[in-house]
Amino acid sequence: MAKRTPLYEAHVAAGAKVVDFAGWDMPINYGSQIEEHHQVRNDAGMFDVSHMRAVDVAGKDAQAYLRRLVANDVAKLAIPGKALYSCMLKDDGGIIDDLIVYFLAPERYRVVVNAGTAEKDLAWMKAQLGGFAVTVADRPELAMIAVQGPNARERFWAAFPAGRARTILLQPFQAVEWDGWLVARTGYTGEDGFEITLPAAQASAVWDKLKAVGVKPIGLGARDTLRLEAGMNLYGLDMDESQNPLESGLTWTVDLKDAGRDFIGRKALAALTPTRQFVGLLLLDRGVLRSHQKVFTPQGEGETTSGSFAPTLNQSVALARVPVGVAVGDIVEVVIRDKRLQAKVVKPTFARHGKALI
Repeated sequence: MAKRTPLYEAHVAAGAKVVDFAGWDMPINYGSQIEEHHQVRNDAGMFDVSHMRAVDVAGKDAQAYLRRLVANDVAKLAIPGKALYSCMLKDDGGIIDDLIVYFLAPERYRVVVNAGTAEKDLAWMKAQLGGFAVTVADRPELAMIAVQGPNARERFWAAFPAGRARTILLQPFQAVEWDGWLVARTGYTGEDGFEITLPAAQASAVWDKLKAVGVKPIGLGARDTLRLEAGMNLYGLDMDESQNPLESGLTWTVDLKDAGRDFIGRKALAALTPTRQFVGLLLLDRGVLRSHQKVFTPQGEGETTSGSFAPTLNQSVALARVPVGVAVGDIVEVVIRDKRLQAKVVKPTFARHGKALI
């Protein structure tokens, strides 16, 4: 039986189309997915992301443990609430999951992992405890609501006026603890806004207050097209345990500056000479790009990893893994329904902050 978030009844009452997503009953849309997409790009929308898993890492060795566990370096986090995005790797450099780490205090961190990999991630994290004086605590009693869009913060403050003073100075990828909540200026849409982690018992009331000030519920369908336009990877499509961050557009999440930091997977990445790279594709012919379509280039074959119609551009786009040497501006061919259609290679960020970037 699929799991349900604390907001499941609210989704049903709003007429959502509910589907199975990573073992959870989740809303794919509440009507028009394209309208929901534009609502977030142009105004404000909210997502139930309570299926994501919060994990607290605490103890005197918390920093040392996380510096070993993830490819980015949490030692860069010196301001309480500051966060970074990273990958948790296998010894061979394969990506176990992508995640966000929040620095809450010198001996206390919050890690947010993906729903579909949560159990695997927790088992891996506990297996790496070794001699570290640290605890890894699952927090299934917490819910998460993401409020996204150019007007998202103002709408949040309209619903919760007391939160303005606590959150107005937050920079991107920074959070603050407030009355049992963690309010972070992060998101997965390419737009501004907050991700709120809060006790599950409060989720419905918070959802209703946000709805009352004009924040519209948005399903996971629009969330996917928004993150694709923003060039954000989706675990299981754009990367997984068979892929490494250097060939998945995630080199920026790997910190090799400290030669003494032996994070899991470092040796494999250091020995790797990438033969593939991550690019964006803009379809020039009529059709729709999807995942796992062959890409033909003068340098050899590649494959799309994510693809869809992009409402902001009114064209079809994709992320793709192609041979090194393929350059922005090149014309390649993608196999769609047994036909080779032309696509232009572009930077893998198509739209953010309400604007098309290509």
